[in-house]
Amino acid sequence: MTMAAGAYGVAVLARTQDQAADATVRFGQRLAQRIFGVRAEGEAIPEPLAGVIDDPDDPAALRQAIRKALAADAELAAQVQRWVQDAHSTWARVLTSGERSPAVYANHGIIATGDGHTFPQ
Repeated sequence: MTMAAGAYGVAVLARTQDQAADATVRFGQRLAQRIFGVRAEGEAIPEPLAGVIDDPDDPAALRQAIRKALAADAELAAQVQRWVQDAHSTWARVLTSGERSPAVYANHGIIATGDGHTFPQ
């Protein structure tokens, strides 16, 4: 949800979807919308979500709000658990080893892992 908040900012609860959105961001957006409800773009969002948009390095209040919502609603908890299980079954695993080895799923550009590289334009 933190990644979705960072990617979409205050529009994270808007119903619109960016087709190019990364699966992790989209999962976080779905979770945010399910827990906090869908909001029109520009409409006020709950404080825990606003806090993580302002400071993504401090998601404690958001985590607490998620835990509270899941504990209060068994149906929601079961649905989120199914989403997580479904997501795990479709995730790719990327392994890397060695100093400066990049770990990427798909790359469409240059990966430079050493120092002092120059690349022709």
